[in-house]
Amino acid sequence: MLETVYKSCLAYRLRKSGLFIEIERPIPVIFEEVRMECGYRADLVAEKSVIVETKSIETIGPVQVAQVLTYLRFLNLRYGLILNFNTVLMKDGIKRVLNGF
Repeated sequence: MLETVYKSCLAYRLRKSGLFIEIERPIPVIFEEVRMECGYRADLVAEKSVIVETKSIETIGPVQVAQVLTYLRFLNLRYGLILNFNTVLMKDGIKRVLNGF
């Protein structure tokens, strides 16, 4: 399935369990005191503290980790997850990303 389907279903389930979930949260870039909307968007932000990026790719690589790390830095958050739904076992498609460690 497409990543958008996984993202929507995951957001639904998380909200159903009582969590505050933002979908496609804009991520501004601040350059020389100027706030710019450059098109960055986090797939999901849970409880205003964890970025969750949904993927449906062969494997999670350095590019995906760098993307989430960039989002964490711009939003000044510490925790991120990459969930790759293109795996036989979901546990093999989870990558934790930490900002500042």
